[in-house]
Formats: sequence, structure tokens, C-alpha cells
Amino acid sequence: MPKPYKIPQSVLVVIYTAALDVLLIRRADGLDLGVEYWQSVTGSKDVLDEPWVVTAQREVQEETGIDCRTGNSSGACLLDWQLENVYAIYPQWLYRYAAGVTHNTEHLFGLRVARGCRVRLNPREHTAYQWLPYHQAAEACFSPSNAEAILQLPRLALLESVASGGVA
Repeated sequence: MPKPYKIPQSVLVVIYTAALDVLLIRRADGLDLGVEYWQSVTGSKDVLDEPWVVTAQREVQEETGIDCRTGNSSGACLLDWQLENVYAIYPQWLYRYAAGVTHNTEHLFGLRVARGCRVRLNPREHTAYQWLPYHQAAEACFSPSNAEAILQLPRLALLESVASGGVA
């Protein structure tokens, strides 16, 4: 049976530590093209009415093995950044979408984790990971929207700290 087309609505989850080190994962499908695509966690909704947070939690679990559901024991804290990007889908991945679909809406989340957080990659999707200071992580990303989200991390992490009662 043919695989269903992807829904052009996805999440981008920037995983980071309190020191603003960012987790980047290398896409497995880039190696087939002779390119290293480093990125944050991304993934499309499974169904059109799936809540953004459910998509984010599922994709983080599938791609990194990190449990970021509410009440998780790891202390991982998922925050909806209430930001969206709309971008043209890369030509090499258009075949995954229905005919005529050319743009994707990407909803942004941040996920603060403890330093030394255990990462377990899904080898069908990603072949390596690295932790980098946020500015180096932004430079390493192939996606401009991913890089921009990472560059906003200091401001967004500060807003998160203030909202949760931390010291600004």
C-alpha cells in the first residue's frame, strides 16, 4: 500500500540546556545525496487536527528518545514558543506531499533538558548528534528557519525563565 502524503504542517523543536547548548541531529537521507543535513527535531502532523504539542512530543520521542510529555521524570520542559514559519518545501522532498503542495507551516517549540541528557537516535532517520553552543549550532543548520529559531534562543529562554518565576 502506498505511503500517505505528508501533511504540510510540522513542528520544529529546539532542544537545549540551561547553558544554551543545542542538540543537532544529522538526517540519514542527506547522506544519500552526499550532504550532511544538521537540524533540530522536526516532523509533520500525523493527522490534520493533531494538536501541535502532541506532534512535538511524538517527534522528540521518535527522533531522540527523550520523553517530554507533561509530568515526565526526566525534567525535560517543553515550551510552545507561539511562533510559526511558512517556507517553500525543498525540491528534493516535494514528492512526499500531494500534487500542488509547495509550502509548509512550521510551529516552533523549545525543549530545555538537563546537561548530559541521554539521546537515543532512530537510525532510519538520523545518524549522528552533537551538542553545540547556540551560535555554532545555528551556523551548522542547513535550514534557515531552524538557524533563526536557534539564534532567538537566548531571548526565548529568558522569557521562559521569567514566565516560570525564575530570575530575569
